[in-house]
Amino acid sequence: MPDATSNGVDPRALSDEDLLRELRHLHETRTDALRHAADQALAEHSRRTNQLEAEYLSRYPEREVDPERLRAGARAR
Repeated sequence: MPDATSNGVDPRALSDEDLLRELRHLHETRTDALRHAADQALAEHSRRTNQLEAEYLSRYPEREVDPERLRAGARAR
């Protein structure tokens, strides 16, 4: 497994605020990376996104889930 610090700050070292900021940025840039980045850059983008999302989920395993985002909520619409 690659060293978590080889490309970017180890997600465990980020404050909650920094973690959320980094996730927002990655999500904002995802379409451009998908459409226009070289294969290696897209793979790195995916790796980093997965790394930061895993850290978020480890910090917030009981995160609030919007009922509208569940299957029953979608059916109700």
